[in-house]
Amino acid sequence: MLNVGLLGCGTVGSGVIKLLQKNAEIVAKRTGSEIVIKKVLEKDTGKCLEAGVSEEMVAGSYEEILNDESIDIVVELIGGLDPAFDFITRAMNKGKHVVTANKDLIAVRGKELFDVAGQNDVDFYFEASVAGGIPIVYPLKQSLAGNRVEQVIGILNGTTNYILTKMTNEGREFSEVLAEAQQLGYAESDPTADICGYDAARKIAILSSIAFNSRVTLDDVYVEGITSITPIDINSARELGYVVKLLAIAKQNNEGQIQVRVHPAFIPSNHPLAAVNDVFNAVFVQGDAVGEIMHYGRGAGQMPTASAVVGDIIEIGRNMVHGVNARIGCTCYENKPILSINELDANYYIRMTVTDRPGVLAGIAGVFGNNNVSIASVLQKTSEQNLAQLILITHCVREQNLRDSLAVLEGMSIVNKINNVIRLEGTERINNQ
Repeated sequence: MLNVGLLGCGTVGSGVIKLLQKNAEIVAKRTGSEIVIKKVLEKDTGKCLEAGVSEEMVAGSYEEILNDESIDIVVELIGGLDPAFDFITRAMNKGKHVVTANKDLIAVRGKELFDVAGQNDVDFYFEASVAGGIPIVYPLKQSLAGNRVEQVIGILNGTTNYILTKMTNEGREFSEVLAEAQQLGYAESDPTADICGYDAARKIAILSSIAFNSRVTLDDVYVEGITSITPIDINSARELGYVVKLLAIAKQNNEGQIQVRVHPAFIPSNHPLAAVNDVFNAVFVQGDAVGEIMHYGRGAGQMPTASAVVGDIIEIGRNMVHGVNARIGCTCYENKPILSINELDANYYIRMTVTDRPGVLAGIAGVFGNNNVSIASVLQKTSEQNLAQLILITHCVREQNLRDSLAVLEGMSIVNKINNVIRLEGTERINNQ
């Protein structure tokens, strides 16, 4: 029998309890040993009782779990940096294996945790920290280990994907759909982490670290959210054959330099990620051997996330049964340079409001030309009060050059406002087909 100490009995924690109870026989056969939750640490005892945990199983303090030598695996589901970091490191120093769903902790202090795990020869698994129930961490570490991964692109936040899907299908404003998402429970009362891109940034930091075998932290990720996206931009995307998605993007070039970013993007409507809608997540991976693959499913929720947690528990249990723990430690054994966003080469969508008179377009084109920005197409729509709206798509250009151009344009009297700038993604894939 393998004993588990569970930290946190909230939504995911109660799901783990439910799943281990429901599939106890299957879990035992697949592990080679029965897995039992022995102790649960939770401030709200009522949550534990509601989840089917008896009063004697509720721990009065963390030390009660830490000092119980019969507990083999600690499952951390309390979230945040503290006290989670302290709890996990102390557990590993006691020789206990750890499973966590804590993306914040892995993205910020992952290296320290892997070091502690390595020093103590214990397993440290975190499949549930990225994309909920979608298996992606294990495949990158194991199934795709023979590949040189070239890119990982994900829709990693269900809240923003739901909002953009609704805006696309119903033509509604961002603020209106956000309020609806909050009422339905898809968005928090403070949705900043989701709509500003930070949740996706934490997840792509984790995935890129694994994919490229080089440490990437949250601070290394360039982040933009979706708050500036309007129905006008979404309609423009549709007219041009694109869909707007919040993408988490990690790429490695031929020189081994990597770039990690989160931002809204136009992706071709026939790209696999374009069809990922509502609260669903997906991760698109390209490797030199496997080619293109995509993992798709529910990226959050009680049971999908519990599925990933229990999968990690079972894997650790198998390792224990066969005496092969600590097989897969930290895979960040390289130190690859991380490029800034200014070094990105991409196509861009630019929407601006300008004075509607002869010569304006020529003046704008001149500014772009002076900064080595080449325009692929221009669409002009007449507005009111002698203003026109220009929609431009660039050829592949350097981001710094585009920013230099826009800085000049913003100071020109003929430019009323630069309304939005959105990067295009996936165009090289379509062009190569």
